[in-house]
Amino acid sequence: MLALTDVRVNYGSVRALKSISLEVREGEIVTLIGANGAGKTTTLKAISGLARPASGRIVFDSVDITRMRPASIVNLGISQVPEGRRVFPRMTVLENLEMGAFRRRDRQRVREDLDTVFGYFPILKERLSQPAGTLSGGEQQMLAIGRGLMARPRLLLLDEPSLGLAPMLVEQIFDIIKRIHDEGVTILLVEQNAFLALETASRAYVLETGEIALQGAARDLMQDEHVKRAYLG
Repeated sequence: MLALTDVRVNYGSVRALKSISLEVREGEIVTLIGANGAGKTTTLKAISGLARPASGRIVFDSVDITRMRPASIVNLGISQVPEGRRVFPRMTVLENLEMGAFRRRDRQRVREDLDTVFGYFPILKERLSQPAGTLSGGEQQMLAIGRGLMARPRLLLLDEPSLGLAPMLVEQIFDIIKRIHDEGVTILLVEQNAFLALETASRAYVLETGEIALQGAARDLMQDEHVKRAYLG
């Protein structure tokens, strides 16, 4: 479904990604784990068109998207839920969700997808006319995921969905992520909680200073001594 081949991304003189190659197969949850600054978010930004690779190739469903505009990438079926939620604080919950579907013209399906989002996150239906900036952190994360789903993605990029949330809310969010996956959405997950990420995913890549240090089945990496010492405590 998605393949990155020797992708390099620079921020000025800083080499954020150094020849990254990875793949996500249809129907998987794949996770990227690593320390802050390892290149996880940059990898997602390169896929979604927000960071332009200096070299290498990114292919989604046989289409080269390496230098494609972000809006065109969304149209192909890739949606990103950014780190820090990034909701539009002065817009209502409904307006935020509608922004997720702004490229779509299938209005009936948009209404159906709103109902699907409310099925995942009933609290959002209760908050429809409330400004997004007044929601709690957990509610904003739900809104960010819901907004991402309104693009009707085939591949959902999730960047640190547990960041800043209480443990009970983290458990709730990850239960929803599993439900979204079970209903047919492929997921590429960046997550600071390495144990939770590896427990949720089928395969994983470990990034260290812009390079892939390890890769394999998530259950196998949970038993790897280096991963245990560095990320699982």
